[in-house]
Amino acid sequence: MWDLTFCQSKSDYSLFIKRDTYSFTALLVYIDDIIVASDSPTVVEEIKVFLNTKFKIKNLGTLRYFLGLEIARTVQGIQICQRKYALNILASSGTLGSRPSKLLMDQNLRLSKDKGDILSDPTYNKKLVGKLLYLTITRSNISYSVQILSQFMDCPTNLHLTAAFKILKYLNRASGQGLFFLSINTLDLIAYCDSD
Repeated sequence: MWDLTFCQSKSDYSLFIKRDTYSFTALLVYIDDIIVASDSPTVVEEIKVFLNTKFKIKNLGTLRYFLGLEIARTVQGIQICQRKYALNILASSGTLGSRPSKLLMDQNLRLSKDKGDILSDPTYNKKLVGKLLYLTITRSNISYSVQILSQFMDCPTNLHLTAAFKILKYLNRASGQGLFFLSINTLDLIAYCDSD
């Protein structure tokens, strides 16, 4: 039997990685769903056989949908979007048929907790901003505006809700927009974090 020793990621405890001289393999576990990614099809098959001996598993084939993420593979690369998730947000908020907006937020809008009428029930606003935060996984272009709104979740006003609806109207322009990763790419991603 081959070595099934995986290292748990320190940045995401549901991610397990195995690297050897021949292959790289990653397992992403979410409750009872597992994504297996490897540059070796043989390793993927061995993992599926092993897991099937321990648990009754159902192989869903190539990854297409996972936790609101839609994945499409082509020869050129991989497209990841949250189209269905975005459309569900638009439908539940009643903005699906609304006129699309070119802007995320008005340029001179200055939100604060002191302006506007406090919402009698902030639950709807909190849920909406939470959904928008999850949408930023593939829609980094809305990240700044959603982060601004998330600062006022403790006591939102009608102005905050209006700003959230403006973001929804912007999403109505292109709900299927997402990320595209080229299959052949020389780009190195380097990230820096300045956390106090």
